[in-house]
Amino acid sequence: MSLASMTGFARAHGLTGAWRWTWEVRSVNAKGLDLRLRLPSGFDALDAAARAAATKALSRGSVSGTFTVTREGDSLSVGLNKEALRALYAATREAAADLGSAPPALDALLNVKGIVEVIEAEQTEADRDAISRDAAAGFGRALHDLSLMRRGEGAALRAVLGERLDAIARLITAAEALPERKLEAIKARLAEQVRALADIHAALDPDRLHQEAVLLATKADVREELDRLTAHVAAARDLLAQGGPVGRKLDFLAQEFNREANTLCSKSNAVALTQIGLDLKLLVDQFREQIANIE
Repeated sequence: MSLASMTGFARAHGLTGAWRWTWEVRSVNAKGLDLRLRLPSGFDALDAAARAAATKALSRGSVSGTFTVTREGDSLSVGLNKEALRALYAATREAAADLGSAPPALDALLNVKGIVEVIEAEQTEADRDAISRDAAAGFGRALHDLSLMRRGEGAALRAVLGERLDAIARLITAAEALPERKLEAIKARLAEQVRALADIHAALDPDRLHQEAVLLATKADVREELDRLTAHVAAARDLLAQGGPVGRKLDFLAQEFNREANTLCSKSNAVALTQIGLDLKLLVDQFREQIANIE
């Protein structure tokens, strides 16, 4: 399966009778699937069909869908109240004669409220039913296009995440090769420190110092951390190859990466190993930022 992001946009439109409708669908990051729809009055039945389609097509993301309907061509009609206009004209003409002035012009009378009425075309119930049927199919097309865009971004994210994993693997290899992290090197360094302490404080028990040195050497060994990091890299690569909704699993692995990097830094007995641990933490943060957008 393809890897998909949670970010995308799609538009679908159509014409049903004299009515043109449009869907605009957007999605961004979210922990789960959150669908919000904005529908005109009278299209409540479309909500259930759209939600069912979105749940089937998407696993995660905050998805908003806006549906608009307009009448194609002339959507307005004009009505003229001729009886009211005649009565108004007669009354104003009589008043003008009494006042000795010219009668008002026709355009002035047409501005009087109630003389001219602009009527917007209304949707019938049959119109809404037909539009809803076509719009449900249109929402499916919008979801398809949205999924294509999300998969396209997912492919780009797969490449970026692969590069981050390669860089993490190189750091693990570099840590493996450090002579300072070998158990023998750790013991030798601690033995030298023990000898220095014994020379300064003759009262210190050499056997006790030796035991403490062995314990410290064991604690300083990062073999297990490097092995777990290697296993996490392999698991992450398997998930990227698998595709599909693997964002939560990748996020869990990122937490494990970060835990091992922290332990590596805390157990480090060499500047070079500490630097590798810090570089590893930076890469893990970058890895986690990218997978925050994976479905």
